[in-house]
Amino acid sequence: MEDNIDDFSSLSIENRHKKERKELQAKIQGLKKVAKNDKSRKKELTAEIARLEMDIDIRHKKEIEESQKQCLNEDEVIQEINSNENNEEVTKSKLSKARKRRDKKSQQERDREEQIKLQEKENLNGPRNKEIQEISSRLRDKGLTIYSIPSDGDCLYKAISHQLALKKDINVTVEELRNNVATHIRTNKDEFLPFLTNSDTYEMLTDYEFYEYCDNIINTKVWGGQLEIRALSNILKCPITVIQATGPEAIEQGQEYPGPSLIISYHRHMYSLGEHYNSTQVLNDIDSYQ
Repeated sequence: MEDNIDDFSSLSIENRHKKERKELQAKIQGLKKVAKNDKSRKKELTAEIARLEMDIDIRHKKEIEESQKQCLNEDEVIQEINSNENNEEVTKSKLSKARKRRDKKSQQERDREEQIKLQEKENLNGPRNKEIQEISSRLRDKGLTIYSIPSDGDCLYKAISHQLALKKDINVTVEELRNNVATHIRTNKDEFLPFLTNSDTYEMLTDYEFYEYCDNIINTKVWGGQLEIRALSNILKCPITVIQATGPEAIEQGQEYPGPSLIISYHRHMYSLGEHYNSTQVLNDIDSYQ
């Protein structure tokens, strides 16, 4: 059907051009008759006829080129429409349970951020303050104080990043730490898998769930815990000390590595929606904790 339209369009232009050329020839014949007995106009008439023929040649050529260009553009538009329709179908077909789970986790992260904002406005009296006071007391005994880290799912990695810059003059991003941790856990599957369980069934993760767990470390703001601290210590080849308010004063990881130890604090009641990590700094420095 499209080819027929193009042929019809081309035929229409061709017929019109033939008609216009016939009309021009008739006009030229008329001009020649008028000037037949006027030799003084013969030279002017020859020049005018040449101009008329040139004008029509140029105009016809331009119209043909524009018509061809329009046909090409229409073909490109049709191809793009067909391509978009095909891509849309492919995109719809790729929706899967894994995609739905990722969307659900993204929504959970947004909900978590909203809860954090609301939590900040709540009364600070209660377990939160008591925990902070106990951790601060334990840190003072070591000449340290809390260095506040935002609670956005990256708190563990940001705390470690701060410690590395402070104690080893090493600058590393959260993204780099997350990538390295996921790679280390994935590479040492036999070491880490026995400590990972499904939060719904409490069964050890399947292979699929294990690799999804590693992917989430990279692609989401999933919170880091004890296993991630262990992985970080192995990757960085340095000890990590976690100060907490209850239970043992400190949890140590990587004591087989040379110091200095990276010292962070662990808070169970910093926010009602989950645990939190802060970094630390020397007590005589400006206390950044708010």
